[in-house]
Amino acid sequence: MPSISRRSQNVWLLIWSTTLILGCASPGLNQRLMEARAAAVPRELDKATLPVYVVEPPDVLLIQTVSTLRSPDSKLVSGDRLRVQLKNGLPVDVGVDAADNQMQFDAESQIEIGFKILSGIYRVGTDGFVDFGPAYGKVAVENLTIEAAEAAIRRHLENKVGLRSPELLVTLEDAEMPQPVAGEHLVRPDGRISLGIYGDVYVAGMSLPEVGTAVKDHLRAAGIHDPKVAVDVTAYNSKIYYVITDGGGFGEAVTRLPFTGNETVLDAISQIQGLPDVSSKRIWIARPAPAGSGKAQILEVAWEDIAALGQTETNFQVLPGDRIYVQADKLIALDNHIEKIVAPFERLFGVSLLGFNVMRNSLGIYPIKSTGGFGVGSG
Repeated sequence: MPSISRRSQNVWLLIWSTTLILGCASPGLNQRLMEARAAAVPRELDKATLPVYVVEPPDVLLIQTVSTLRSPDSKLVSGDRLRVQLKNGLPVDVGVDAADNQMQFDAESQIEIGFKILSGIYRVGTDGFVDFGPAYGKVAVENLTIEAAEAAIRRHLENKVGLRSPELLVTLEDAEMPQPVAGEHLVRPDGRISLGIYGDVYVAGMSLPEVGTAVKDHLRAAGIHDPKVAVDVTAYNSKIYYVITDGGGFGEAVTRLPFTGNETVLDAISQIQGLPDVSSKRIWIARPAPAGSGKAQILEVAWEDIAALGQTETNFQVLPGDRIYVQADKLIALDNHIEKIVAPFERLFGVSLLGFNVMRNSLGIYPIKSTGGFGVGSG
């Protein structure tokens, strides 16, 4: 009996020590908390309109463009097609008389017309030249504007071909830019979005109108004439909040949820399929405070008032960066802490008892019930 009494005293001492440890741990947390004034905090039925949205990685932007016509200042590149029309070109001179050989005359006249009549679509080659055939030769036009290309062709016709005051018209057949810009664009970790062949644009930290202006200026610099740009957000990936559920001594589960601008505490709890089994009814919002303040801004939530009574006073509107903390039930937490402390001793005693039984059986030691003692078996 004294051993049983001593064992009970040890168990109660262990429980009392664990309770003391848990009780001493909470004041440190409470000293760092600061109750926020709930009067001016937005809540259900009294929500606030958020400030202008600021783009950050990894948001997904929808960019729409109305005009992608090339500007007059855009430079010609290999593959561009030019429509060239010349009125007073070289004379058509067929070396065969029609009276002598009508068939040969018709064939050579068609070839001569093809060489001498400069009217059609001509492509800028990979060497940067546009080829007008053996009668007019080649002209370098790459990296020139349409106006400069027309002037270069005119000089060539005058100086190289020998035409006097040629009446020439050069227009760009491919008026549209080769790659569309419209579509979804991911904001990369470096804060930029890719516009394909037109390069990258830095948009992090900008509002949507500022992003539209930046994209418009970039496209204009890339050679698009007076671009019309509209920007919207299709995925609000950069604005998030967290729901943290206390595991009662077995860690904490963190759920990362996207922020859309209209969530309340009840909406957030519904996103994690309600309160876990180990949770208490104590919930609060920890709102981020400036670095170095040493205090946390806390909004206490009356869960039963919100869920059972439909009260909106503490059903606060969630803001980006909020931490909704769901505390574990204190008795469950205490039970888990005791289990963690007792479990190693339980295993140790179990192993010791198992070893003792193995040794006793191997030596033939067994309890003698008639005398209340032990004896050595003799077969």
